[in-house]
Amino acid sequence: METNRIAKIIIAVTTISAAIMELIDTSIVNVALNQMAGNLGASIEDVSWVITSYAIANVIIIPMTSFLSQYFGRKNYYMASIAIFTVASVLCGMSTSIWELVFWRFVQGLGGGALLSTSQSILFDAFPPKQRGLASALFGMGIVLGPSLGPIVGGYIIDNYSWPLIFNINVPFGIVASILSYKFVHNENKMAVKPAIDWNGILLLTIGIGSLQYVLERGEIEDWYASVNIRWVTLTAITGVLGFIWWELKHKNPIVNLRILKDRNLSLTIILTFVNGFALFTSVFILPLLLQRVLGYTAFETGITLMPSTFLSLLIMPIIGKRLQAGTSPQVFIFLGFAVLMLFNILMSRADVNVSSSFFLLPLLLRGAGLALIMVPLLNLAVQGLKIKDMAQGIALSNMTRQLGGSFGIAIINNFVAQRYVVHRTDLVSNIYSGSQQLATRSNIILQGLKAKLPVTANVQQQLTKILDLTVMKQSYLLTYLDAFLFSALCILIVFPLLMLTRRKKMSVEMVKATSESAH
Repeated sequence: METNRIAKIIIAVTTISAAIMELIDTSIVNVALNQMAGNLGASIEDVSWVITSYAIANVIIIPMTSFLSQYFGRKNYYMASIAIFTVASVLCGMSTSIWELVFWRFVQGLGGGALLSTSQSILFDAFPPKQRGLASALFGMGIVLGPSLGPIVGGYIIDNYSWPLIFNINVPFGIVASILSYKFVHNENKMAVKPAIDWNGILLLTIGIGSLQYVLERGEIEDWYASVNIRWVTLTAITGVLGFIWWELKHKNPIVNLRILKDRNLSLTIILTFVNGFALFTSVFILPLLLQRVLGYTAFETGITLMPSTFLSLLIMPIIGKRLQAGTSPQVFIFLGFAVLMLFNILMSRADVNVSSSFFLLPLLLRGAGLALIMVPLLNLAVQGLKIKDMAQGIALSNMTRQLGGSFGIAIINNFVAQRYVVHRTDLVSNIYSGSQQLATRSNIILQGLKAKLPVTANVQQQLTKILDLTVMKQSYLLTYLDAFLFSALCILIVFPLLMLTRRKKMSVEMVKATSESAH
């Protein structure tokens, strides 16, 4: 049934705001870890669990959202998710110990993981077919804005207030979203006859995917397989994932319908989506480190630097959605998008310690264009061969795969950075010797500056050694991050042949419009 105009606007604002709120919370805490550690008396290693617990909860709940939405009714499930997310946000802000915060952050992730997919389907149903292109554009804009606003909002709060506010700002949005959802959202898709809940599938999924996410998030911190803990959790992850696959394929009413992976396009695009997640999350991971650790940017300045990429994506996504509806092959956009992302990484690998902020404008615009070219078309291609009843499950699998791709990407890049840093530092230090003319010239310049600024009694030679060490460290990190960008470009290049194996299938206008708003 067509929703009236005012109700459509309210539903659009509610669902988009809820999605942005969830996406902001995936990145907003990153800039607050130091303040949290100091306030709660925790180490940086312990406080990093605030990020890990949320990611584990997200990746567990995302593939279940399609089933749970149908089982409990979409409105009921959506309102429950908002309530869980909002209450958990309050309790995160009230936490007085690090492990209390980690627990409530996990609960918040369970609520937040369900918001994105459910928001998409609610918004879609609120608009008649001729207006769903507008709905897709609105939702796409919110999806792109969320991750970009996280570091900016977080940086501003940490610079001017205290860390609990990054959680408490969710409360008014959550209350308003709950009220508006109760009044305006219809309870669609509720199962008339409810099957028995697949508890074994839920348990195996939680054990397998949760353990896998743990390994990816904590591996670098715990020195990977030198750690007995990581070895055992890896074994648990393998056992859980294999057991989950076996059980879901034999169960009549699985929590996640893996049988749809028989579709060739879906199975191939799952791999492409994994690489897309890898490229998306690693670029978001490496670039802030380069800007802050090497070039001295603040968290807020880093967020502002990333905004041009976001705005270009906002402009391009609606255009791509219209071209797909007009019949343009999604493979064309995906191929072009991956090529543009490769170019972004190659350009970023040419940075140096003297670059100004203007250097990043073109590469970041390319990144924004590349991600926009990939997001909607990739999901469009994934579900082309699926039945309408299986589309929600295909989208859920795609979302989970993108999340896992990002987790694998960050884990791999973290390990890559640690190893390459040692190599570059060793190379640089080996070139510092007493007879070096360049070292003598640089040392003399630094010494003159120190003597002009420090008191006569100061140990100038000791200060010189510290400055030289910091210079080597900064240069080593720079070379390491440039290598990481090239490595990311190589990973993208490897998957191009898979795109050639996909087949274009005829797709209804309804399916195209549905996937347009479900991207990301």
